[in-house]
Amino acid sequence: MPDQNPLEIVSAHSPDSDDAFMFYGLATKKVRSSRVTFRHVLSDIETLNRKAMEGVYELSAISYHAYPFVVDKYVLMASGSSVGDGYGPMIVALHPMEPEEIKGRKIAIPGTLTTAFLSLKIFQPDFEPVIVPFDKILETVQNGGADAGLIIHEAQLTYNKTGFHRVLDMGKWWKEKFALPLPLGCNVLLRSLPDDVKSECCRMMRESIQYALDNHAEALEYALQFARDMDPRLAEKFVGMYVNHYTVDAGEVIPKAAQKLFDMGHEVGLIPNRIKVEFVR
Repeated sequence: MPDQNPLEIVSAHSPDSDDAFMFYGLATKKVRSSRVTFRHVLSDIETLNRKAMEGVYELSAISYHAYPFVVDKYVLMASGSSVGDGYGPMIVALHPMEPEEIKGRKIAIPGTLTTAFLSLKIFQPDFEPVIVPFDKILETVQNGGADAGLIIHEAQLTYNKTGFHRVLDMGKWWKEKFALPLPLGCNVLLRSLPDDVKSECCRMMRESIQYALDNHAEALEYALQFARDMDPRLAEKFVGMYVNHYTVDAGEVIPKAAQKLFDMGHEVGLIPNRIKVEFVR
């Protein structure tokens, strides 16, 4: 019998350079399947977190922090995690400050479902969050709207050029405290998809990431289209930080790290129910 028409999967991810890099093989159809085709939707991660609560997309990038809130609809993919191994989101301020001094302060954050916010609440539950778009964090602090800012994405590499001081690197703190990398972003699949479709999506995602790593220059050139006028060398460094062997396959370490993140999030009251991590391959 001839193959049936391939199933279209709507794949939603952020336009950040690391996401664009890992989806390169799929977006440019370097990785194909007779059973599944992908239609790509680009949106910022906090919007994707909210959309996942409604089960809008078949495949979506989300923050690890969002997963406990969509666990009834989605399952984690073993490929596609953005992981900070001894580095990650940072607290920065205009004046030198000890990490303990953030207690009770106003801190500009990029959204309450980001893993950055979750890790900060685990470190220090007592602060006043000021929610602003991730690319307005430094500006908010400069304008006096917050005492410090929680930065994600490329600002981690550029904050010191605008007079800011690092107060705390969440990924470094996490690694020192728990001897684990900090899982930040992940890809999820709708649970309602047939198992063979889930497996095929996982294969294609894994091959897309590997293709980008194997064809680094062309994948990076593609990703730079989405890098918000970022210096190519900085974009390359950023991609290198967050697209690594853990991204190709989470292995045993990332499920363990994610479980620790969710357990700690539950202990500080940010994640309402205890959940068991579940990955598909």
